[in-house]
Amino acid sequence: MSAVYKIPESVLVVIHTQALDVLLLERADRPGFWQSVTGSKDAPEESLWLTAVREVQEETGIRIGGEATLPSAVPADNLRDWQLSNVYEIYPVWRHRYAPGVTHNTEHVFGLRVPRTMPVTLAPREHLNMVWLPYREAADRCFSASNAEAILQLPSFQTA
Repeated sequence: MSAVYKIPESVLVVIHTQALDVLLLERADRPGFWQSVTGSKDAPEESLWLTAVREVQEETGIRIGGEATLPSAVPADNLRDWQLSNVYEIYPVWRHRYAPGVTHNTEHVFGLRVPRTMPVTLAPREHLNMVWLPYREAADRCFSASNAEAILQLPSFQTA
């Protein structure tokens, strides 16, 4: 049986409120490492949009485009592709998840606006804690430079 490797193309979803508070999640495999929702494509043909929708639901329980009567659902148009991408070197501690010789990942940035009262259910295998912070404080807490930079750009992508 051949190994199944992660695809080196991922999404970063900055979940935020209209008031520019940002949801950060603490990694279960690296306590003290805070980040936005992230995740790789499951298959090469999976669209980035579907990757973002899937990862948000898996990591937070928030359903994008779900039934409006559900307390954990938001309209699909609340998810915005910021048309930004970052290429970064994969941390050595996580390179074993990728095919031999893969050292870089391309990350595509999305924003998701939610109400501050949005119920969040963490995936316990992935995250230990969550916190809502004003966007500048959230950027300061991120361990990833690309995540911090995306959060700092939030005001320019915020829409009414």
